[in-house]
Amino acid sequence: MFGKIGPWEIVAILAVILLIFGSSKLPELAKAIGKSVVELKEGLKGASGSDESAGQNSKPKK
Repeated sequence: MFGKIGPWEIVAILAVILLIFGSSKLPELAKAIGKSVVELKEGLKGASGSDESAGQNSKPKK
């Protein structure tokens, strides 16, 4: 039921966002969201890489 979002629902959501933030704030909002997504992806890559290296270093040496 919630997985099917049609074009009219998307238009309604965008209209509400436009009313809340106004047309002058939308570019700033989009830029901030884009930066957040990039930082999140970089953080996830860094976290997965550090987990792997931490696991290799924590093995007991014989």
